[in-house]
Amino acid sequence: MTRILATAATEFRIALRNRWVAIAVAMMVLFSLVLSAAGSAPTGALGADRLSVSVASLTSLGVYLVPLVALLMSFDAIAGKVERGTLPLLLTYPVNRAEVLLGKLVAHLGVLSLAIVAGYGSAAVAAFAVDPEAARGLPALWRLVWSSVLLGAAFLCLGYALSARARRPSGAAGLAIGLWLGMIVLYDLGLLAGVVADDGGWFTTDLFPWLLVANPADAFRLFNLAASEATAAAAGIGGMAGAIPPLYALASILLWPALAMGLAVLAFRKVTP
Repeated sequence: MTRILATAATEFRIALRNRWVAIAVAMMVLFSLVLSAAGSAPTGALGADRLSVSVASLTSLGVYLVPLVALLMSFDAIAGKVERGTLPLLLTYPVNRAEVLLGKLVAHLGVLSLAIVAGYGSAAVAAFAVDPEAARGLPALWRLVWSSVLLGAAFLCLGYALSARARRPSGAAGLAIGLWLGMIVLYDLGLLAGVVADDGGWFTTDLFPWLLVANPADAFRLFNLAASEATAAAAGIGGMAGAIPPLYALASILLWPALAMGLAVLAFRKVTP
């Protein structure tokens, strides 16, 4: 644990020096405030408090922005050290490769958690400023915060795996963007195309729900929308939130960080100094 925390402290100082803390916090606060203001229009029509409607909007923000920030922080975690020639020096210390990755994860997850709390917290403050009933949405907001951290952990670990696989920052960056596009954008488009082509058949009724929870981003969205009073504000795949048991989505959110870390450790062990 001491070695992991020492690695985490070093990585956190590097993140501060590279302005990742400031960038992540600024992005989350800015987008949270803008999306919260834009998504609060249907508050009266839905009969929900301002914060609950904001949580539904912030869920969509988290699906896109949290994985993107996580991948941007992690894509050169290994490839950068290989290119700069510092990996052999790192491996001379009395720390194994799994501990190195865990230390990086603790530091990067700390940065991401700080950004998430700042972003969602600013939206909550704005909701409380205009709606005295906003306290009703606090449980949903807390659920959104910790599930966003788990989603970020999954994509941080996937970024480490890609970084170890590519061994060059340029290649790792391309793989990271491809992964984000594939899992966040194209995956949902493919599912929607399959539902339209299936026209209510076996794919829609039996396979489609499992494919949704298999993707951590979709599981995150379903899990949070199921707890929100403003589920009616969601459209598209988010409208499935009431049809899929939240326990399945929660299991996916909890399993993905561990699975992704396992992949990262395996990929890192194949990297030669």
